[in-house]
Amino acid sequence: MSQTTPPSDAAQTGRFSVSPGAAARIVEIIAQQDEPEGLALRVAVLAGGCNGFQYQFKLETGRASDDVVIDQDGATVLVDPVSLDLLEGAQLEFVDKLMGAHFTVTNPNAASSCGCGTSFSLA
Repeated sequence: MSQTTPPSDAAQTGRFSVSPGAAARIVEIIAQQDEPEGLALRVAVLAGGCNGFQYQFKLETGRASDDVVIDQDGATVLVDPVSLDLLEGAQLEFVDKLMGAHFTVTNPNAASSCGCGTSFSLA
């Protein structure tokens, strides 16, 4: 079952959301691909990393029947149900600073995270 959650509802529904900046960057990245048709950004949480869990971001065309599909400003983000539980109330953002540009997740469930921002632990 797929569902779409606009970012403005994140606080009310507790679901994962995508910031306008992240959506814009996803659109840019997909437009630069040789075959952009049907591409989406998959956000997943995997066991591992220096704090117990790590975020994974990858482009793909495949969708599972139980993926949650988030459409935001022309970008499509896919999240599997298990990862969604760990991303409850979180938001995908794109940060562009002097030290580099990257996707990051602002996650209220994370008790701590590493310096690189790609791994976290739960309380």
